[in-house]
Amino acid sequence: MYNKGMIPRNNEIKLVAKALNQFPAVGIIGARQVGKTTLAGLVADMWDGPTHHFDLENSEDLARLSDPMLALKTLEGLVILDEVQRLPDIYPVLRVLIDQRHHNCKYLILGSASPKLLRQSSESLAGRIKYHRLSGLGLDEIPSAQCGQLWVRGGFPRSFLAADNDESYEWRQAFIGTFLERDLPQLGINVSSTRMRRFWSMLAHYHGQTWNASELARSFGVADTTVRQYLEKLTDALVVRQLQPWHENLSKRQVKSPKVYICDSGLVHGLLNIPALNDIEGHPKCGASWEGFVIEQIIRRLRPGESECFHWSTHSGAELDFLHVRGAKRTGFEIKRTVAPSLTKSMRVAMEDLNLNRLYVIHAGDHSFPLGKNIMAIRLMDLLSEKLIEEETSGGRGPGG
Repeated sequence: MYNKGMIPRNNEIKLVAKALNQFPAVGIIGARQVGKTTLAGLVADMWDGPTHHFDLENSEDLARLSDPMLALKTLEGLVILDEVQRLPDIYPVLRVLIDQRHHNCKYLILGSASPKLLRQSSESLAGRIKYHRLSGLGLDEIPSAQCGQLWVRGGFPRSFLAADNDESYEWRQAFIGTFLERDLPQLGINVSSTRMRRFWSMLAHYHGQTWNASELARSFGVADTTVRQYLEKLTDALVVRQLQPWHENLSKRQVKSPKVYICDSGLVHGLLNIPALNDIEGHPKCGASWEGFVIEQIIRRLRPGESECFHWSTHSGAELDFLHVRGAKRTGFEIKRTVAPSLTKSMRVAMEDLNLNRLYVIHAGDHSFPLGKNIMAIRLMDLLSEKLIEEETSGGRGPGG
């Protein structure tokens, strides 16, 4: 299934293959068009044994699964079920088949929604499935010289690989329209596409800010609970990330609302109607766009659990863009779109109040250098450093804040 011009996603293949060795079922979840089907095909190409692919958006495959027990019970090898949210009744059947000792089969389940939205799978396949969230292309999958292109166009493969910026921008505009008009209703999200587009575009202007339901509701002309529901729906559809707040017993008043990001930087630029790098550099949301882009790269490299990712800020102005908590170890990340970052009072406060083991200041320059004790300024591409990843992923997992 590998085609010329396709970017081989070797790290993703290894992670999915490892999960398949450990679990009878693996769920690849991610936004539409992010590359789930391609990744599943690459895994299947490496599979030692028979493979079977069912695309549940194909009427013929859907008809073959009208009686899923009859269709699946005699199969062996790897079974791929693509866009599984269209057939939620299949999960109890999979549970029965997985629990039969003589059933020699592994299942690769592809879905365009969060496990929360696909709750049938968590209820029926608990302990039998591991989820792998697939994001767009990352820094580890592209030449370093194309880092700026990745930020501008985002990580959707067809957007990143487009012939030029205009073609990429047109693809993203078409994706936004199709996503709102077709994909959200298929996920059971019944909000008019016009209303949801307006909300999503408004959310792009709040990208990187602390969630304020009342302010957004006033701007949108609806109740607080309505905008919260819209936010949750886009989060469940894996196009929006809510970075939860870290708070503990300090004398300072701390912010207890999430920060909201649109997951893909290319979609941010599409929703804000800023197609090219020159337009982005002069836009008021330039810094927030880059912050969200870098946070996605951090998460991609560290592969943290959902309960390990936070932001932190106080009402007096101290803040930390990203906090990684694993066991007793706390690592901070501050993100600055500058070529000459410096140590600030806010960084010192974060180091002291949060008792950070280490603080990284990720910047847009060409060099990495120390800023203070256990504080390091690192260029963006140094996120790929194996040493850094080994240091920050060591230690036992623990509860969140």
